[in-house]
Amino acid sequence: MKIAVIGTGYVGLVTGTCLAETGNEVICVDIDQLKVEKMQHGIIPIYEPGLDILFLRNISQKRLSFTTNLAMAIKDAQIIFMALPTPPGGDGNADLSYILGAAADVSKLITSYKVIVNKSTVPVGTADQVKAVFKANTAVEVDVVSNPEFLREGVAVEDFMKPDRVVIGTKSEKAKKLMTELYAPYVRSGNPILFMNEKSSELTKYAANAFLATKITFMNEIANLCELVYADVDSVRMGIGSDERIGKRFLFPGLGYGGSCFPKDVQALSKSAAENQYDFQILKAVMTVNEKQKTVLVDKVLKYYKGDLKGKHFALWGLAFKPETDDIREAPALYIISRLLLNGATITAFDPEGMDNIKALLGDQISYASNQYDALKGADALLIATEWSVFRNPDFEKMEETMDHKVIFDGRNLYDLQKMIDLGYYYNSIGRSLIIPGANAAEEGDQADLTGNLNELVSL
Repeated sequence: MKIAVIGTGYVGLVTGTCLAETGNEVICVDIDQLKVEKMQHGIIPIYEPGLDILFLRNISQKRLSFTTNLAMAIKDAQIIFMALPTPPGGDGNADLSYILGAAADVSKLITSYKVIVNKSTVPVGTADQVKAVFKANTAVEVDVVSNPEFLREGVAVEDFMKPDRVVIGTKSEKAKKLMTELYAPYVRSGNPILFMNEKSSELTKYAANAFLATKITFMNEIANLCELVYADVDSVRMGIGSDERIGKRFLFPGLGYGGSCFPKDVQALSKSAAENQYDFQILKAVMTVNEKQKTVLVDKVLKYYKGDLKGKHFALWGLAFKPETDDIREAPALYIISRLLLNGATITAFDPEGMDNIKALLGDQISYASNQYDALKGADALLIATEWSVFRNPDFEKMEETMDHKVIFDGRNLYDLQKMIDLGYYYNSIGRSLIIPGANAAEEGDQADLTGNLNELVSL
């Protein structure tokens, strides 16, 4: 099948490459000439595990190509994917100008039937707006389909090649037939292709992301409560995650959600609800809690240093919003850096993939290390903002030799509590408090006081 993909951002490039991998002839089009030239020479513009192998293979086998020429890209395409950004506008709504602009351009060029696929995350009713653009500009028959993506950064190739489900919004039997043929290779194990109307498909994507964001936020609230009552959030997480009605995923506490999807999608759904006179109170609470959670680690740092960070130097491990990506959009690290700098601290950071993006954004406001241990030189404390695998089993002896003080604030709960005590570290993490049984307390009242003192000394 001949496919055109408009937009070579994260979604567009993964979509185009994975569609080529199953034998389709795919042309990806972008207005960025320099970016297109790099891709034509086999240089991939994003970091996504496993994508580079498919990218280079399909270029070499001439199933995947890149151009800035829209007319050439769509001329013979049976299906045209629009994978364009929908950033938040000034009012919180998704900005559809890229989508509608591309629709207008395509509508003036087509001469035969096409299936136009909205792959971007868009508000309910966007398919109708795109249809109106085509109707205003051409008499050529088109079907506008909503086909939201459910790709997780870091495992996007696997998600595309082996999807849990494929959601397609269309009422056209002609479009259904083409889309079924296109996605058949990806659902051979029996996972469903779910057909529904366009508005239901558009809302499905927002509802999925908003629900997951709510689940993350709820667990962060539980973690914050755990610290106050001396409970262990890891035990609570396992206790509720074993309930099949709840499930184990998205229950790890931390520094809130970030990235390109959850923040803008939750905001857009809340805004869409308000425009339809519905007060979506849960989403308002999710956004408020998540904003505060991004800097909860700095609150812990300020408490430890009694509010005075002037002259303090911190090492920061992790800049990307999650591991296995270089995406720093809405990353908690950005908020942590901002508050530390405002309080007079200095920072040296390390991230396996995200440092170039941070340098482009922040320049020399912070320092950068070539590896995780160099980042620790002269540090009063280490802050951990991203759970990269390379951070999970560090050389603690080397860390002790390099850092000025054995102090760690861990926003991702990477290390065993008792091990950190045994190693002599002050270790403060999210939602975990260590109670030492029988520690010089003859009575329950004394034990309660001891627990409070221990939490001040070593909040875990």
